[in-house]
Amino acid sequence: MSGFAADLKPILRLFLAERRRALLLGAALSAATVTAGIALLGLSGWFITATSLAGLSAAVAITFDVFAPSAGIRLLAIVRTVARYGERLATHDATLGVLAALRERLFRGFAEPSAARALAHRPARLLFRLTADIDALDSLYLRILVPAAVAIGAALAASLVLGLIHPLFGLCFGLFLAGAGLGLPLIAGRAARKHARQRAHGIEALRSRTIDLVAGQTDLLMAGRLAAQSKAIAAADRYAARADDRLNRVETRLTFGFGLVSTVLLTASLLAVAVLAETKVITAPVAALGLLVAFAAVEPFAALRRGALELGRTLLAARRIAPRLAVAAAPEALVVPLPECAFSLAKVSAVPALQGIELALAQGEHLAIIGSSGAGKSSLLAVLAGELPAKTGSVAAMATTLLTQRTELFEDSLRGNLCLANPNASEACLREALAAAGLLADIEAMPGGIDTPLGEGGLGLSGGQSRRLALARLFLRDTPLWLLDEPTEGLDGITARDVLSRLSAMAAGRSLVIATHIRREAMIADRIVVIDCGRITEISRRGEAAFEKALDRLRPD
Repeated sequence: MSGFAADLKPILRLFLAERRRALLLGAALSAATVTAGIALLGLSGWFITATSLAGLSAAVAITFDVFAPSAGIRLLAIVRTVARYGERLATHDATLGVLAALRERLFRGFAEPSAARALAHRPARLLFRLTADIDALDSLYLRILVPAAVAIGAALAASLVLGLIHPLFGLCFGLFLAGAGLGLPLIAGRAARKHARQRAHGIEALRSRTIDLVAGQTDLLMAGRLAAQSKAIAAADRYAARADDRLNRVETRLTFGFGLVSTVLLTASLLAVAVLAETKVITAPVAALGLLVAFAAVEPFAALRRGALELGRTLLAARRIAPRLAVAAAPEALVVPLPECAFSLAKVSAVPALQGIELALAQGEHLAIIGSSGAGKSSLLAVLAGELPAKTGSVAAMATTLLTQRTELFEDSLRGNLCLANPNASEACLREALAAAGLLADIEAMPGGIDTPLGEGGLGLSGGQSRRLALARLFLRDTPLWLLDEPTEGLDGITARDVLSRLSAMAAGRSLVIATHIRREAMIADRIVVIDCGRITEISRRGEAAFEKALDRLRPD
């Protein structure tokens, strides 16, 4: 139980922080709807029975007041209708508002550098968290918390009414209804937890494998793995279907259990009011009222059936989402380096690759970092950019802009993709950046010019154009230190040399760090740093023999 509370605590805190009044109002209106329904049924039964008995005697019929009960019935009917309408508005509006806030908070958590890097390799998992897991949490309020609270309130109200008829009758009815009505959903919820988790995992695997099939169908076909991937999708579908079947069995048993409890309660209530009426303890109209109140009080517990089956999925979603809901402390700004210095690293170690890095860069100097794949080049750039925290040592760096290996373009206009770098950039600034990147002529030849829409992932641009667009973004970021991770990887020689020449021209007066394994990129550097297994093994300056030797180790154009 403590584990459940720990998983749900951040979710409930967010619910109350976002829409406390609306959530409480929805719960109150739901309770009012059920209470009015119980009262309406009980009063109607009393009124019908009392009216029929009054008609047997002319003297009683003349004195019998039909107006007050009729007015009460009409009032309760109006209250129930209005409360039901208000409940639907309040609960669903509050839930949708909370889920929207939850998605935003979760997205911000996933956008943190450490999380973003981990999820970049599993986009299907991020999609599942933002959709299925969030959707699962709407059951927490609508199908678990509110129905449970309303059912308990209905049991207490019915127990109080029946207790006025006879204390022992009310006490026994309330205890049995609360115990059985809450016990059955808890037992079913425990039985369904495993199957609900299996269903969630199965659906996640189904989506992930389907995305892999669609995105990599060419590679799968070339490797002869298309049929195997299809079988993996079918296996995930069968796994989810088996979990669904087990959940349906749990639901069937729970429905039977509720039916049995309802039958026992109503039978016992009928016998109790019959005995009380036979012994003249209560009148026939009061007996009808008690029986119908007992009948109406059982109904709210049936609403817990759906929540019991959703409990496992809800808890799993809460457990997976809760760690990302904590408001992360704002990352500490990097220390400003000493004058005339672009950055300085003193005994810096960082997970997973860097160990004891000692390095400094003068303002305006260009530095190339070379080494084998996995040696720590990209990690070093991430530390300088503030995306990867240093585990030990100190980092001091000027404001930076990082150009990563992969160009991320979005389904938006060219202007929209450019303005990511500088939302306040004027038309003239955008055109200057495009011209500096060698892309202006290509864009002006397009039908929509700078407002030409791009498809998903920048569809509509060639690889070279996409890289030039990323370069234009870099030029729009007026920072004194630029960090480039293999900026011309994947480009043909002519395009790559043109990009590098433009980059060198725009970087005049700025500090530049290039992580590379290509000779043409390292040649624009003033110094070369060799990194191996997370450690700097060699530093050479232009004009030294070691500098030329380091260049010779790199891949030629």
